[in-house]
Amino acid sequence: MRIIINLVLAAIIVGLVWVLISSIREPIAFKAEKEKRERAVIDKLMKIRTAQEAFRNIKGGFAPSFDSLSYVLKTDSFMIVSVIGDPDDPDFTGEIIYDTTYMPAIDSIKAMGINLDSMRFVPYGGGAVFDIQADTITYQSTNVPVVEVGVRRKVFMGPFKDPRFARYDNSYDPNSILKFGNMNAPNLAGNWER
Repeated sequence: MRIIINLVLAAIIVGLVWVLISSIREPIAFKAEKEKRERAVIDKLMKIRTAQEAFRNIKGGFAPSFDSLSYVLKTDSFMIVSVIGDPDDPDFTGEIIYDTTYMPAIDSIKAMGINLDSMRFVPYGGGAVFDIQADTITYQSTNVPVVEVGVRRKVFMGPFKDPRFARYDNSYDPNSILKFGNMNAPNLAGNWER
């Protein structure tokens, strides 16, 4: 009988040790995975923001879809205006010459390491696509282009998308959006930059 009691106690001890190890391992795994996945999504959002700024330099506004963003950056060019002479110098008496050249946008995009074909896909999202919106609003009596690109955290958090993981990080909400831009103000800041 004593052997059976010792075996049962040993099994209970092993079970409690396993529970203890699991309760320590889960928050560490969650934090590491959250940081890794959010960093990958933020890096992609920063590339999309750079591409949107390039699009704005060409078209004067932001792209409302990844198809139009990709098409313009693959086929259009940046206009580069060189000014010969100083138009701000009141004593300048010579002729001011404006020389306009065009440079293909795709060359700059490739140099920045942006892949236009895979830009729309969320890292760790299993084929999910970023939400994208662009429009023009009146801001301080001026029409300005605005853009917002983002994704809900639950799309890329995989096995950690459950709200129960908020107990390890008070600011974690799987339904919150990781994004840049704002549809109500001309702002390209990312909400991770606060």
